[in-house]
Amino acid sequence: MPSEKPLPSGPKSDVWSLGIILFELSVGRKLFQSLDISERLKFLLTLDCVDDTIIVLAEEHGCLDIIKDLPENVIDLLKKCLTFHPSKRPTADELMQDKVFSEVSPLYTPFTKPASLFSSSLRCADLTLPEDISQLCKDVNSDYLAERSIEEVYYLWCLAGGDLEKELVNKEIIRSKPPICTLPNFLFEDGESFGQGRDRSSLLDDTTVTLSLCQLRNRLKDVGGEAFYPLLEDDQSNLPHSNSNNELSAAATLPLIIRERDTEYQLNRIILFDRLLKAYPYKKNQIWKEARVDIPPLMRGLTWAALLGVEGAIHAKYDAIDKDTPIPTDRQIEVDIPRCHQYDELLSSPEGHAKFRRVLKAWVVSHPDLVYWQGLDSLCAPFLYLNFNNEALAYACMSAFIPKYLYNFFLKDNSHVIQEYLTVFSQMIAFHDPELSNHLNEIGFIPDLYAIPWFLTMFTHVFPLHKIFHLWDTLLLGNSSFPFCIGVAILQQLRDRLLANGFNECILLFSDLPEIDIERCVRESINLFCWTPKSATYRQHAQPPKPTSDSSGVRSSTPFFSTECPDPPKTDLSRESIPLNDLKSEVSPRISAEDLIDLCELTVTGHFKTPTKKTKSSKPKLLVVDIRNSEDFIRGHISGSINIPFSAAFTADGELTQGPFTSVLQSFKGKVIVIVGQVAKHTAEFAAHLVKMKYPRICILDGGINKIKPTGLLTVPSPQI
Repeated sequence: MPSEKPLPSGPKSDVWSLGIILFELSVGRKLFQSLDISERLKFLLTLDCVDDTIIVLAEEHGCLDIIKDLPENVIDLLKKCLTFHPSKRPTADELMQDKVFSEVSPLYTPFTKPASLFSSSLRCADLTLPEDISQLCKDVNSDYLAERSIEEVYYLWCLAGGDLEKELVNKEIIRSKPPICTLPNFLFEDGESFGQGRDRSSLLDDTTVTLSLCQLRNRLKDVGGEAFYPLLEDDQSNLPHSNSNNELSAAATLPLIIRERDTEYQLNRIILFDRLLKAYPYKKNQIWKEARVDIPPLMRGLTWAALLGVEGAIHAKYDAIDKDTPIPTDRQIEVDIPRCHQYDELLSSPEGHAKFRRVLKAWVVSHPDLVYWQGLDSLCAPFLYLNFNNEALAYACMSAFIPKYLYNFFLKDNSHVIQEYLTVFSQMIAFHDPELSNHLNEIGFIPDLYAIPWFLTMFTHVFPLHKIFHLWDTLLLGNSSFPFCIGVAILQQLRDRLLANGFNECILLFSDLPEIDIERCVRESINLFCWTPKSATYRQHAQPPKPTSDSSGVRSSTPFFSTECPDPPKTDLSRESIPLNDLKSEVSPRISAEDLIDLCELTVTGHFKTPTKKTKSSKPKLLVVDIRNSEDFIRGHISGSINIPFSAAFTADGELTQGPFTSVLQSFKGKVIVIVGQVAKHTAEFAAHLVKMKYPRICILDGGINKIKPTGLLTVPSPQI
């Protein structure tokens, strides 16, 4: 008989193990007890040549009589399980069809796998309701807390002052041992030790400890029953009408760190998010709305998945990926994992390392066009921590996060992507803080020297996990340009030290980044984002916009910072791609004609239509500076713009020449100023001059005045009579 190719251990091996266990239970004795490991292997290999494995095993262990007395259907089951060749051995499903189970199977309700949260199958398909619906509401004094999941109750128990370690110490399950007593009595050169029993903590202890809920119930005694069943269609859904409603309203205005430790506030947020997530994706817009307020830590993993638009058979997809076959990247992954957020007990545990390895390998194997770059482990860490017992969801979140915020960052040759990203970041620094930008450029402290780890890992390499959670809670609500604003906000927190120092001191400062106030960073990032015209952060290597048909109806996901969609469709008024060298030569960012029209609140005629709604409240004040000569300006200009001809705008010292509109320009310092011209080089130089003079929020109109001409928006002044 030709020998079969050895297969890795799998479900068929489990069927063999089941057969051995059933055999031992049937005959009442352990198999192979008198044989050492090599003898056992020799004996098992001889089973390949025998006709009846059961008889041979029974003869070897002197229990042939017992076997002969067994019912025929049990003998048949044993023979099926102990079939020597795996290819001929039945699967678990096939075994279940055996007649030995036919008598007992009707006694058990068939197992139906519950639909997972992100699957498209109907989760209420098997829901049965009583004929009289009022039966559901009979018990008025029901224990609402008891209806919540054990994870929720335990989390709230901890918030209310519960201490599991203290409880286990009191019950003497955790016992401290003096270090002197842990020393071995005898030690070999190779490190093998003798004379110490195994530590009790490494042994199974099935003692059950009941934790008292008195403290938690006392803490929640003022919470009304309606708090456990919020009405999702109600405008006040996030603050249920209870006796403590005023306290909750007050809690919502407290700092985030205090809200996260308030038991009653967290109870309300957890219940609300639990209900919204169970209605995902139909309640996707409401999840976005509530996430703007805050995300309860217990629900953060699932909420992030919803914000990232994770859907489908994520477990089946993850299970189908080969995470075992060795690949060239394995060595680098093994080196990186022991250095990634190892201050955390979960991620530093052996199980944490194994999960890290599997999720990272799954990502590398399933993205053959991309490669593993150092830093991918840091990017994986927040998702793995939040979904420690759900690797498939951690993988799905990471796979959705990277294309949105780090599109093509993990190409084998990613230099063009990163260079473009850093150039746009430099322009954002100049746009928001020209004084800091001028200083950093003068000393040669460019973003290439410090910002690559920031953006390649989305700040997970530079901040601890607890800060990343609060930062990403906001990041996931913004589009792919929001990280630029986070980067500028970090620089602004270090502004005074950066302005006072030279190149060497700045390098030292960033080699060990000082403490950053993450709440302030988030607040300032949102403010910077609101001041940034959406096309100013345009990158040709960003993720291409999704087809508009995908983002219709309830499935659209609008960021809360601005009124527009994250990926507006491209039109003739959108920004054009320019070579990287040209982009690097410009200090200030370009904005599209579409943005200019939108910001000026102009009405477009003809076939040009802007896809966004205009809301005056969110528009920053804007000044358009036309730098063409006065003759061209008179022939047609943007309504409300001022004319400062480039040829005579600046003195030899680089100062503004005093003219009729100089005072207007100075009065707009601090507002958005758009430079419009006909020659791209002149507009870039004019903008650079203003940045040198510490004018913030300077940008250039992409394509110049020629982009506006076809729209019919240029006005001609009335002739002077």
